[in-house]
Amino acid sequence: MSASEVTTTNSIRPRISQRLSSITESATLAVDAKAKALKAAGRPVIGFGAGEPDFATPDYIVAAAVAACTDPRWHRYTPAAGLPALREAIAAKTARDSGLIVQPNQVLVTNGGKQALYNTFAALLDPGDEVLLPAPYWTTYPESIRLAGGTPVVVPTSVDSGYRATIADLQRHLTPQTKALVFVSPSNPTGAVYPPEQVREIGEWAAREGIWVITDEIYEHLVYGSARFSSMPVEAPAIADRCVVINGVAKTYAMTGWRVGWMIGPVDVIKAATNLQSHATSNVANVSQMAALAAVSGDLHAVAEMKTAFNRRRLLIVDLLRAIPGVECPEPEGAFYVYPSVQGLLGRTIEGRTPATSAELADIILDLAEVAVVPGEAFGTPGFLRLSYALSDDDIIEGIGRIAALLSE
Repeated sequence: MSASEVTTTNSIRPRISQRLSSITESATLAVDAKAKALKAAGRPVIGFGAGEPDFATPDYIVAAAVAACTDPRWHRYTPAAGLPALREAIAAKTARDSGLIVQPNQVLVTNGGKQALYNTFAALLDPGDEVLLPAPYWTTYPESIRLAGGTPVVVPTSVDSGYRATIADLQRHLTPQTKALVFVSPSNPTGAVYPPEQVREIGEWAAREGIWVITDEIYEHLVYGSARFSSMPVEAPAIADRCVVINGVAKTYAMTGWRVGWMIGPVDVIKAATNLQSHATSNVANVSQMAALAAVSGDLHAVAEMKTAFNRRRLLIVDLLRAIPGVECPEPEGAFYVYPSVQGLLGRTIEGRTPATSAELADIILDLAEVAVVPGEAFGTPGFLRLSYALSDDDIIEGIGRIAALLSE
């Protein structure tokens, strides 16, 4: 082949790999970025998009980070799997909060929960492997599965079931290629919380079927009313050897920007994921790890204060949304999101614009009411909106008031 033929052949190859071309930008981060850009331009946008507590990180955690900045020990590389003291503290915290007993070598500290998820899928999945994914789902789950070579298999749920997948739902989508199930309670985006007996049933079903469970427990402390968090490997010990727990400090301790998460699982899985991380990012920033150590080693007093505020805001936003004709809003049991149906608003003309989808409705709300929300298309269920209530009472009242005024005209 001549040089010109090589050049021609190379020039027609895609510039971006097929693997990355097939994934989309995080919808929640995209909405948040657009809202912040509009704010910076002087527009009074209220953002319900990002799942980010509006509280400051507690002072004692910040103090630990400041101290770490001045200690030369933390100016150097440290073990890729995480600081030994932090891995020990995470194991102790897990036993305290969920009753799951693990050893430090079953813990891998990651750059946020997203890296923990990708590490897990990369460690478990081969091309052709299927992963059951109940919908509505958080936007990152299907993309991480695809990046790792797997295939997400969406398992629809409904308002009638409380957005909780049943054994029958899961069984209908089980195939010989099924390798794993993603299980999330409390849920992002719906706030659904599975009762302990259903957690146990699903865990025992997965164990019988020989599939893995990746259970995301990032909202474990944010449950309200009579709902109760329960950890699958505790409720269903039979799945423990085929279960990976995802968690982190972001939501519980108002530390989204510190980027510290972790995965807990069987030693061989943790070892494989550690090998991946050693080449991808190496250790998490030491200052952040020392902040996380202070967080998970401390008591839950600050967490309880934030939970009280979230509960008040939860009830407030549900009442305000239910007062809008055409909006149906179930009361969430956990996390800090509401997931109302807006199907009654689709096809209605709003100031000369007629939305056919929840994505179009979200655009209209941002353009005309200057309120940012995330459409249900991002979570696999068109016809809904996700709103985070992790913002001040005043902003909730003002933001939902603007939406109500727009939709009532």
